[in-house]
Amino acid sequence: MSTRTAAASTGSSTPALRRLYFVRFGFALVWAGLLFTTASKLGPVSVTLLVLYPLFDVVAAVIDVRSSQAAKPAMGLYVNIAISGIAGVGLAFAAASGIPAVLRVWGVWAVVSGLTQLVVGVSRRTLGGQWAMIISGAVSAIAGTSFILQAGQPNASLVTLAGYAALGGIFFLVSAIRLGTAR
Repeated sequence: MSTRTAAASTGSSTPALRRLYFVRFGFALVWAGLLFTTASKLGPVSVTLLVLYPLFDVVAAVIDVRSSQAAKPAMGLYVNIAISGIAGVGLAFAAASGIPAVLRVWGVWAVVSGLTQLVVGVSRRTLGGQWAMIISGAVSAIAGTSFILQAGQPNASLVTLAGYAALGGIFFLVSAIRLGTAR
């Protein structure tokens, strides 16, 4: 693919990526608010929310793959689809074992998907607006480690997951805005 063709194909996917980032921002904020109100215990609503988040990530990555015309980010997105799908199933099972098990599964998912997001962001940096995604990926990997460590503490809580999602949503908002100004 020539440089001109690569620039044209990445430019045509930018509006779709921007819309997707705005949707992800909105979803993350609503999800975080709902989880925050139910985070004191694992009940039907909190378990549903916990499983829903990575499944939403799967759907968002599928939409991203379909709208992206660049080959490099697509591989990372396929990896993210697999990781998030496994996390959704893992969280459904972990919920039966309690909050520490949920935090461990969520933590592993956050580390692996964060590193994947970092790689995809780096490969898309020419689009503009990707520095927030790169930073978000790094923060996700660090946060995931803290969730795993938190799982071993007494009184482990799901509240930190709500904060994690809200911060991730803000990173998506910043990227969406930066993509709009980069065009």
